[in-house]
Amino acid sequence: MLNRVVVTSVGIISPIGLTAKTTWDNLLKGNSGIDQISTFDTNNFETTIAAEVKNFDPIEYFGKKESRRMDRFVQLAGVSTLEAMEDSQVNINSDNATRISVMIASGIGGIITLSEQNEVLFDKGPSRISPFLVPMMLPDMASGQISMMIGAKGPNYSVVSACASSGDTIGLAYEAIKRDDVDIVFAGGSEAAICPIGVAGFSACKALSKCNHDPKSASKPFDIKRDGFVLGEGSAVLVLEKLDHAINRGAKPIAEIVGYGASADAHHITQPAPGGEGGARAMKKALDQASISQNDINYINAHGTSTPLNDKFETMAMKSVFGNQAYKIPINSTKSMIGHLLGASGAIEAAVTALSIKNSMIHPTANLESPDPECDLDYTSGHSKELDINYAMSNSFGFGGHNTSLIFKKYE
Repeated sequence: MLNRVVVTSVGIISPIGLTAKTTWDNLLKGNSGIDQISTFDTNNFETTIAAEVKNFDPIEYFGKKESRRMDRFVQLAGVSTLEAMEDSQVNINSDNATRISVMIASGIGGIITLSEQNEVLFDKGPSRISPFLVPMMLPDMASGQISMMIGAKGPNYSVVSACASSGDTIGLAYEAIKRDDVDIVFAGGSEAAICPIGVAGFSACKALSKCNHDPKSASKPFDIKRDGFVLGEGSAVLVLEKLDHAINRGAKPIAEIVGYGASADAHHITQPAPGGEGGARAMKKALDQASISQNDINYINAHGTSTPLNDKFETMAMKSVFGNQAYKIPINSTKSMIGHLLGASGAIEAAVTALSIKNSMIHPTANLESPDPECDLDYTSGHSKELDINYAMSNSFGFGGHNTSLIFKKYE
């Protein structure tokens, strides 16, 4: 018999909060974390805005020496993990360490460190390169360093599937617990790519919004005036746990995960498949694994990037899966306020989905003022709303044609 898997806590650090509670409260208020980039000179850049994590000092968490040996994406992952661990009250010791796993994804890894060390190479020569360059830039290093930090000795790896990375990670963590490989997984994602080469690269492929004059309204998923996504940074980690294990230690689940579906578009390196065909297959797989029908879903946290093709094709995909029921399901986009966290977006949106179920509330999709006629579903514009949620879906799609869908349910 397969194990049931529950979420017993979440940790979040985001452009609108250094904790899960602050992030959640600001989402419900519709507050945006998008502003002018403050970490480097954006002169000559086509896009000068991003969603930065502000007022964050890693030294307060890790000390000066350790902080210098971590890329920013690892620092952010460490903070969200420590919050999730404290909230879950998981105690790791010699008796249970091998049954506790860490799986933290990153789509890009330590691009800030790589960018900075490239400058050192060209300015000062190869002898001045940091010996920590390679371990700081590797995408798996958040997962590796966190396992050392908390003493977890179970399976440890990092999934890379672009912007679906942490959605896939949570799905694989769910399956590992379900088949009894481990009892607990610290599963999530982290990303910190707001640096000159990161912004210039996404700008070069015409993915970023150029709404520099009004940053707060730049991310406008499903709106006719949307012109690209806003780059964000941050991390989210969910504690996934075998239900029996959680009950035995007195933990209180906030949601249950019951379905995971993944697919490939096999179409284009950046554009989704026409009609969202690949995303629709991922959603259908998740519904099948959860053994529920499309009529059971009460809420969808959409990928909702604010790019012209993604929002259109995701809408088409939801219509193909849910039929007329699609018009009755409340949908929102967390990216409307925190930007696109790339490989970490699936994790933070999964955490938000779990919190939505726990609190019977969903946040608004910000900046949706002139809906695209081709995006004609209920995207929760305006204000947050109370909603009793039995089953919820969270979607993540990535460059390269990666599609992931997760289904959560109210714990009973």
